[in-house]
Amino acid sequence: MGLARRLYRGEIDVDFVGKWKLWYGLSGFLLVISLAGLLINGLNLGVEFRGGSVFSFKAPSSTIEQVRETFQDEGVHQPIVQTAGDRWRVTTETLSESTMNQVQTAIAKDFSVPADQVDIQSIGASWGGEVSQKAWIGLGVFMLAIILYLSMAFEPKMALAAIVALVHDLVITAGVYAWSGFEVTPATLLGFLTILGYSLYDAVVVFDMIKEVTAKLGHTSKQTYSMAANNALNHTLIRSLNTSLVAILPVAAILFIGTTLLGAGTLKDLSLALFVGMIVGTYSSLCVATPLLVTLKEREPKYQAIARRLASTGGGKKGSKSAAVAKG
Repeated sequence: MGLARRLYRGEIDVDFVGKWKLWYGLSGFLLVISLAGLLINGLNLGVEFRGGSVFSFKAPSSTIEQVRETFQDEGVHQPIVQTAGDRWRVTTETLSESTMNQVQTAIAKDFSVPADQVDIQSIGASWGGEVSQKAWIGLGVFMLAIILYLSMAFEPKMALAAIVALVHDLVITAGVYAWSGFEVTPATLLGFLTILGYSLYDAVVVFDMIKEVTAKLGHTSKQTYSMAANNALNHTLIRSLNTSLVAILPVAAILFIGTTLLGAGTLKDLSLALFVGMIVGTYSSLCVATPLLVTLKEREPKYQAIARRLASTGGGKKGSKSAAVAKG
């Protein structure tokens, strides 16, 4: 409780910028693990992207094993069995019309379900390709808009730091999907775009404070750029943590309570993206975007001169790598 009280009062000064090696190492490790998952397992693309057949029916007293066995007995390979509320949702590869009718008849027989109450949906792979293409276009437009906005509202180096943080968030979130085997659906893509907006908001709040604080730096300043940026980051720390906590709690409820206790299976693809993305987005705004911005800014002659002057007088030692940059 003492730590929480001091944090909320702003009495704790966390050296985010000074620990840049720790953050870069942690992010590098997470990115390697995520890329390995994407290369080894790949993404479990939903039927909306790869095409296939979807069967939906009610059989409350049945088990996953029984439903899977019914499909396999009809020659269906690797059916994906999920619950969607009080209904079973089974996704298969693309089946011929005769095979779909056979499966429908088997479901009706094994689970005492009227054949006309077994819903069948067939989705072509071409439609999934169009969805993927539009998703990539949307992501490209989103990134371009971010670069233009941050370059005009702040500066290009802040835009670059924010873009790197966003790519960092996307790769790690995608890696979690690859290792967990969660299905990637259009809802997942919506979740990805949502976390991009959330991560960007957090970065903009931090960068706005950094811009305000560092604008006062001059030749007689008693702080290096990295020290001023770290102070600005600490001033926005509690706001970032509060925003993240308030946003994560309802998402966690959907993910852990809705999908396990209530059987809200259709929501788990979206909620996992939001849950992981919000946590990683908060981390990247504090520990990736800002240290990267400092790395870029400390190379400017103005801030190198400040760092050398403070280093020669014994100042600028706390929480920064500016002296080392200036000597280099």
